[in-house]
Amino acid sequence: MTAESRSSGPLEGLRVVDVSTVIAAPYCATILGEFGAEVVKVEHPLGGDALRNFGTPSQRGDTLTWLSEARNKQSVTIDLHRPDGVEIFKKLISRSDILCENFRTGTLEKWGLGWEVLRKINPGLIMLRVTGYGQTGPYKSRPGFARVAHAVGGIAYLAGMPRGAPVTPGSTTLADYMTGLYGCIGVLMALRHRELTGEGQYIDAALYESVFRCTDELAPAYGMYGTVRERRGPSHNDFACPHGHFPTKDGKWVAISCATDKLFSRLATAMDRPELASSSTYGEQKVRLEHCQDVNEIVRDWCGSLTREEVLERCYQTHTPAGPLNNIADIFGDRQFHARANLTSVQVPDTDETLMVPSVFPRLSESPGKLRSLGPKLGEHTDQVLRDLLGMSDAEIAALHEKRVV
Repeated sequence: MTAESRSSGPLEGLRVVDVSTVIAAPYCATILGEFGAEVVKVEHPLGGDALRNFGTPSQRGDTLTWLSEARNKQSVTIDLHRPDGVEIFKKLISRSDILCENFRTGTLEKWGLGWEVLRKINPGLIMLRVTGYGQTGPYKSRPGFARVAHAVGGIAYLAGMPRGAPVTPGSTTLADYMTGLYGCIGVLMALRHRELTGEGQYIDAALYESVFRCTDELAPAYGMYGTVRERRGPSHNDFACPHGHFPTKDGKWVAISCATDKLFSRLATAMDRPELASSSTYGEQKVRLEHCQDVNEIVRDWCGSLTREEVLERCYQTHTPAGPLNNIADIFGDRQFHARANLTSVQVPDTDETLMVPSVFPRLSESPGKLRSLGPKLGEHTDQVLRDLLGMSDAEIAALHEKRVV
């Protein structure tokens, strides 16, 4: 499967200006671009988005992260610290629908490009504002990063072994992607509101808030009973047992989840221990939760006596919810990922590299998204946008280059 040429999508006809950096707000713009929106990525002429330098370098000089995550965007360089750059940006906003930014609170206002200024230029503008702590509150001026958001939002405290040090909950950038997704939801709802009323608006999204929103009953349990959940390691037994990660004989891991008595009965059958699911042993969830350590030990011993494939095959045969803990090599060899085309192969322009990247998601039956291009070179589309979109002459563009405004 290769990247497809531009064709219509559900968001075709919309123009997004992405003036943000790294992952959170840019990820929102990327999703919009995958589904047909035109995305103009505005970067500083010297260096551009810091994401260009995050991760493994490519032959082209930027990184694999940039090539994958800045897909479907046009790179335009504008120095927003310069008056001429500010005026160009305002013209661009006047011809656009959506702006994605994630500067520290007050930065765009300092440059004369805050919400009150931009909404006068374009009353229908939808503006996504991503920061560490939001546009209001006592922490609004603090810098924010995903790792800090995991901590402040309450999820990092839960990751790790009991009485051990809290660890990173998966990817260090999880909060960035989560906030980008919430931001995209906000943009789509704002588009619907504009369709009904003609009015634009801004979306105020904080990294820590996206994390906090995904903590199930953490808040109500504390608010009602004063319960403070602690680290549980690979087995989480508040609601179900067994419900966790178990090592296998070949040094690998499986995930098993038995949220009901019926599912535990299936697991007991897979283990050739049907008596474990009787009413006199562990057949009821309440009993299993009361004796979760014993139940987990039984399951752990069983898994440890077999290879991962043997454990999974027995679970699959009995329809017990289970799966492998995949590393990326496992994912590349997984039949489900191939059947669903979850990986897309793309030729990197101006190199002999072929890049495998995650495919477009979600899947729409009638208007699917498309991967049209990888992350662009810095300033690759500057002259094209200034000429074709803003109507500048070659002489005007040359003068801007001479003054290093673009």
